[in-house]
Amino acid sequence: MILTPAPNPADLPIDPDFDDELEIGFVPLPGTDLSPITLALQEEHCGQRLDKVVAGLVPQFSRSRLQQWFESGHITVDGKPARGKDTAYGDEAIVVVPQAAPEDTAFAPEAMDLTIVYEDDDIMVVNKPAGLVVHPGSGNWTGTLLNGLLHHCPQLVGVPRAGIVHRLDKDTSGLMVVGKTLAAQTDLVRQLQARTVKREYFALVWGTPRLSGTIDSPMGRDAKDRVKMAVSSSPFAKPAITHYERVISGELDRRPVTLVRCRLETGRTHQIRVHMQSLGFSLVGDAVYGKRHLTPVFPRQALQARRLGLVHPATGEQCEWTVPLADDFAELIARAGIEEPELGEFGTAIEDAADDDNGVVTYRA
Repeated sequence: MILTPAPNPADLPIDPDFDDELEIGFVPLPGTDLSPITLALQEEHCGQRLDKVVAGLVPQFSRSRLQQWFESGHITVDGKPARGKDTAYGDEAIVVVPQAAPEDTAFAPEAMDLTIVYEDDDIMVVNKPAGLVVHPGSGNWTGTLLNGLLHHCPQLVGVPRAGIVHRLDKDTSGLMVVGKTLAAQTDLVRQLQARTVKREYFALVWGTPRLSGTIDSPMGRDAKDRVKMAVSSSPFAKPAITHYERVISGELDRRPVTLVRCRLETGRTHQIRVHMQSLGFSLVGDAVYGKRHLTPVFPRQALQARRLGLVHPATGEQCEWTVPLADDFAELIARAGIEEPELGEFGTAIEDAADDDNGVVTYRA
């Protein structure tokens, strides 16, 4: 029996078919309780391995972490360091002294230069640079956008995932929206689930695709490489729809390239990268889905979330934000002989926030 109860983690419910490029898995919680946990064994534990008994009584910790604590002397039996392979007798007093793991401090605020395109009491729109990880995870427990958001806006510690509702890959630049309150975040998630959020990306791809088209191809984990995503006919694959339009073509290293405008109807992990590759037009610089001998041309996938449109959770206004291409992306297309184009019909950005003829509030960074 556990004499010192563990906290009961809770998280924002997510539709099981909802992905939107946000890894829904372990969510580190602020203020992780590291208080000693006292366990009193019973007769039914007699004869079992101690590590198995402890793992059953404190299931909130993984067996690997418990094994580390056994080895470091942070689990004791009757006041003495215990060994996991020891046998339980059923009348011992066991104390587990939890030790902080990197993920336990993932919600620590960190000072960071954030490019904030728009902010009010309910939402924040951030222009994420390439190279910045959005959410803490394996190998990236600090220095993420989430850490920077918590420093900029401490109230986000009370909002699941610090208000983040969708994700951009580490090496993808561009616009993201953050809900600063639980109500705003919930509303934004529902808009994403309803596919009413407008997200437009610019991508530079190898080759010359047709003028325009829609890629309606479900996606799932790659059967041969679980780190990658792939177009899939598996019954477990999720719907994925990308609309694309050829903007202008150029040439890199004597090879044709094309600037493509992509609009997401769904938001699966790596969706644009996988969908364009499935047509034979991989993104320039994409080391995961592109041709390896071509990756030195650009140090990341040439992809930017350049425009974002949504209904403001508090005011009900239809809002749009746009940003110029990142400097490295702009230099890349210039090398290809391509001039940065105007954005086109999805809403013309203007210098300051204002109502346009369609009643849409538009912004330009």
